[in-house]
Amino acid sequence: MAAITAKMVSDLRTKTGCGMMECKKALTETNGDFDEAVKVLREKGLAVAAKKASRIAAEGVVDILVSDDKKSAAMIEVNAETDFVAKNAIFLEFVQGILKTILASRPASVEELLTKQYLDTDMTVEAKLKDMIFTIGENMNIRRFVIVDGVVSTYIHGKGTTGVIVKFNADDALVDNADFVEFSKNIALQVAGMPVPYLNRESVPADVVEEEKSIIMAQLKNDPKNASKPENILEKMIFGKIGKFFEKNCLVEQPYVKDDKMSVGKYVEASAKALGSAIEIAEFHLFERGEGLQKKEEDFAAEIEKMVNGK
Repeated sequence: MAAITAKMVSDLRTKTGCGMMECKKALTETNGDFDEAVKVLREKGLAVAAKKASRIAAEGVVDILVSDDKKSAAMIEVNAETDFVAKNAIFLEFVQGILKTILASRPASVEELLTKQYLDTDMTVEAKLKDMIFTIGENMNIRRFVIVDGVVSTYIHGKGTTGVIVKFNADDALVDNADFVEFSKNIALQVAGMPVPYLNRESVPADVVEEEKSIIMAQLKNDPKNASKPENILEKMIFGKIGKFFEKNCLVEQPYVKDDKMSVGKYVEASAKALGSAIEIAEFHLFERGEGLQKKEEDFAAEIEKMVNGK
């Protein structure tokens, strides 16, 4: 039996990220063979990942990485079971590693991302994810990501609860202009602070507009004050009210959060004039952590009972 030294255990831990005891057990099991010990730990990681796959993971983090040349940005949501893990330095480093992999390999989907080589390791992103599940002890899931190319502004709120990327049709030279940076950051803050589903009126699907018009018409007809009004008058009233719908659901129609006397669209126009350059919001992306996911329901009494009974 080969002697298992502290350095061997430390080196294996550095290589795999697993705990000291798990590393020592793996080295003992493989009679000190480092490569075999790595293999053993990875196989255990696959088994643990499969076992935890059904557990709810709706916490985690939203994170963003901007490329060195400032011409691209990637945003990702990676979920874990608890908020505690979302603050774990190893987990956060893992998420940043995925973002670097995304910008380098530019996958088209999460499924494709999982097959990519994770940074400069010999592991795929999927294998690294399963290793992380084994190392940290919680189910994890790469839920979604987006890559945006061009002139962008980004914002992360609440240490990863919300992330925003806004793309602008603007001159590349504005990227380093302090006034533009402040303006673009204000737009990103607007997206995070007053979430809406659409950029402008033109981006609202026709069926959504028609459904809203039918709802407004029904409301008007149900109001006794409108009983004697002809259809063409009601149509004009709908035209007026649909504007409120756009104001509530379109970014450029919203009141600008720092000066509600103007819309976001007017703020863009004023900023473009001040900067002496054409500027337009091209698109925006908003990720809210755990949005639409089933949340884990905590039953503290049951948890205490399990602890007392040693389960």
